[in-house]
Amino acid sequence: MALEITDSNFEDTVLKSDKPVLVDFWAEWCGPCRMVGPLVEELAKEYDGKAVVGKVNVDHNPNIAAKYGIRSIPTLLFFKGGELVDKQVGAVPKNIMASKLLAHM
Repeated sequence: MALEITDSNFEDTVLKSDKPVLVDFWAEWCGPCRMVGPLVEELAKEYDGKAVVGKVNVDHNPNIAAKYGIRSIPTLLFFKGGELVDKQVGAVPKNIMASKLLAHM
């Protein structure tokens, strides 16, 4: 299951992770986010132990969304070693998300 990432645990969960991290920025009212959500959950199961996969609800965690300039959702950010290494804006197929995550493993 994808981790719930918040303003308060972002640094420990994402920036201090020793594994690549995929963060899905989403909101409950966002239609495309509801399409991407189940795919993110599948990736969380498939890459359990190899990568960190989490979700940030932008309505509940505005500080992180603002820090990374999230203006459109869904937005997927990919981190490695605490650094932002890739970004995907908009709904994309699971294989695109997986290939971007694999590129940083």
